[in-house]
Amino acid sequence: MNGKILRTGTHHIRQAQDEFVSQLPSWMHFAARFLLVKYGDLVTDARGSMAGNVHARNRFGNYIRARTKPVNPKSARQSAARIAVMMLAEQWRESPMTDAFRLAWETYAGSVDWKNKLGETVSLTGFNHFVRSNAALIAIDGTILTDGPTDLGLPAGDPNMVVSNCSEATQTFDLAFDDGFDWCEEPGGYMVMFQGEPQNATRNFFNGPWRRCAYLSGFAAPGMVSPSNGIVDIGYTIIEGQKIWWEAHIIRADGR
Repeated sequence: MNGKILRTGTHHIRQAQDEFVSQLPSWMHFAARFLLVKYGDLVTDARGSMAGNVHARNRFGNYIRARTKPVNPKSARQSAARIAVMMLAEQWRESPMTDAFRLAWETYAGSVDWKNKLGETVSLTGFNHFVRSNAALIAIDGTILTDGPTDLGLPAGDPNMVVSNCSEATQTFDLAFDDGFDWCEEPGGYMVMFQGEPQNATRNFFNGPWRRCAYLSGFAAPGMVSPSNGIVDIGYTIIEGQKIWWEAHIIRADGR
C-alpha cells in the first residue's frame, strides 16, 4: 500500500514539475534551452541566430540556446549612437563627400583586415570604416573626417596602459600610458577608455558589456603626459571589492 502511494505521489510531483518548467521563460529553463554542441568536418563553427536558435561559444565550447528578444532600454547613449550612425550613412552620400573621398576610404578598407565573430580575417567596405571611425569621433565630440586615412593600417595598441587607484569614495581612477606614442602630440589624436561592467571578484574572464567613459586628447608638444590621475568620467559605478576590466582605443588624427 505505501509503495503504491509513493509511486503515485512521485508521478504527480513529476507531472507538476514538468508543467511548471514548461511555463518558465526560456532563459530560466536551462535543460531544455541550452545545448552544448561539437561540430564535425562539414561545419566547424557557427555564430549568430537562425530559426529561433542562437549559436555561440564560450570558454567551455560551442553551444546553442533559444533566441530571446532583448529589452530595448532606449537609453541616451543608445539613442545618440543610433543617431550618429544614421547621420553618417547620409553623410557618405552627400556633400562634402566626393567620389575622391569615398575612393580614399575604399582604398584604406582594402588594406585593413578585420576579424569576424569566428576569428576569421575579413575585409570591411570603405563605408564601414567611414562610419566606424567617425562614430567614434562623434561620441567624444571630435570632428568628422571626410577624407580616408593615407596610412594604410590600424594604430598600434599601448602595452603600457594601466588603470589603477579606482576609488569608490571619489568615483575616479588613474591612467598611465606610453606618452611616447604619436597621438599624444597630435591634435585630433585620442586615447578613448572603455570600462567593463563590474563583476564579482572571483571572475577571471570578461567579454562585455563595455561602456565608453573617459578620453584623453593629444596636443602639440610637449603633448599629453603620463600619468593622468583622478579621472572622473566613468562608465559604471565603482564599488569596492568588485573587479573591473578596462580597454583603451587609440584614434589617430587621420581617422585610423
